[in-house]
Amino acid sequence: MAWFDQYAIFNSGQLRLAHITDCHLFADPQEEYFGVNTAEHFSRVLAHMAEQSLDAVIFGGDLTQDHSMASYRLFAQLIADSALTCQVFWVPGNHDELAALQHISSGQISNAKRLIANDFEVLLINSKGPTPAGWVSEAHLNEITTLLVSTSLPSVVFCHHNPLPINGYLDKHMLENGPQLLNILQNSGQVRHLFHGHVHNDYQFQFRNIDVVATPASSVQFTKNTAQWQQQNLGAGYRLLTITKSSDAVTVDSELIWLNE
Repeated sequence: MAWFDQYAIFNSGQLRLAHITDCHLFADPQEEYFGVNTAEHFSRVLAHMAEQSLDAVIFGGDLTQDHSMASYRLFAQLIADSALTCQVFWVPGNHDELAALQHISSGQISNAKRLIANDFEVLLINSKGPTPAGWVSEAHLNEITTLLVSTSLPSVVFCHHNPLPINGYLDKHMLENGPQLLNILQNSGQVRHLFHGHVHNDYQFQFRNIDVVATPASSVQFTKNTAQWQQQNLGAGYRLLTITKSSDAVTVDSELIWLNE
């Protein structure tokens, strides 16, 4: 099955989405990641999102820290136990395995990679490469190009890895062919917004006409603008997005949410 074959249709001219990423769960829900109980942080974000009248949630990757199947089952269980009622869509992170993500994708957790509204689309891209750094395969770049050619709808894009440098430690694990992807999106004339995770903090950059925006992690954040690996427990973060079609473009209103302890 091709990456974009599965899709979800929303009979609306506006979508209210939440972007949550990098929960880094363990098999044991009491396990900590740099001093943070990641399952507790994730549950707190789920509870907060449940109060936001959302159409969907986009999970931005790095579900697991210990790479256990039990951590994927915990992710699904925490969602099932929460008050969240909308569907949850996902992109894979460098820590994740596609087969494990697909295994838990049923019911509320969806494997669809296109969210089709009345006047625009949301596209979920696979940036997982053979190393912790990101890589969009040539075949997948061709899929993205073909899809953008085949539809006249403007699109908002999500992936896991940062396609541009952040002047930090994780630049060594950024999306290595990020400029190639961004040029494809730019040249299509249909994409003005790309959201990603991976970098564990809030960043905003511009690539030609595309806004490139990072969402903080639900687990821990990494200190900005340092070549050293430094963690900060700033509380869980996620992003609220309201996507609307206006004239011939898409407007994205973004609100960063911090759940400080």
